[in-house]
Amino acid sequence: MIDARLVPLAALQHFAFCPRQCALIHNEQVWADNFLTAQGNLLHERVDSGEPETRKGVRFERGVQVAAPKLGITGKLDLVERDLSNGKLCPVEYKRGKPKPGDWDEIQLCAQALCLEEMTGQTVPEGALWYHQTRHRQVIEFGTELRQRTLQVIAEVAAMLASGQTPKAVYGKHCHACSLYDLCNPKLLQQDNSSKYVKKLFAMDDTDEKTAE
Repeated sequence: MIDARLVPLAALQHFAFCPRQCALIHNEQVWADNFLTAQGNLLHERVDSGEPETRKGVRFERGVQVAAPKLGITGKLDLVERDLSNGKLCPVEYKRGKPKPGDWDEIQLCAQALCLEEMTGQTVPEGALWYHQTRHRQVIEFGTELRQRTLQVIAEVAAMLASGQTPKAVYGKHCHACSLYDLCNPKLLQQDNSSKYVKKLFAMDDTDEKTAE
């Protein structure tokens, strides 16, 4: 039976960062805060609590709930800017840290634009990421490559959530930035997997020797 639930936008960012993290959070309901996530939660609370306002011909709507049933995604946007002169929409996502080496923030933002497009019928050509650590606003264009990558992640997350499976740990430098590090224990799990693989190879060698005899 296929799980028809809508995929949370946050799950896309989690998956692009680490599929195992995504499964732990959204399939196994595992969560743990650390200093970084606590800061991020506080930042989003401040953003979401802001009142709508209009400045210099732009309407700012905060904490906007969106859904794209055709794509199977849903979530809440930190901020949507609407140009009152032409109706152009621009999603803005607030992040605690600084620009990342990977594309997981861009994927989450692009998915927000896809939601707005499905809901309004208009094209959303770009959005913005605002990083608290650098106090910098980074404009992101939703080109063909980013859109295709986002659609691919949406499909992969939906399949993983429907399967109920949690991928094996793949240890890397990014693991130390994860609040689930102690619960996931990726370094130990990967060593265990490697040990099992080596034992399997030795078992295969023994079988081959016996066959040769």
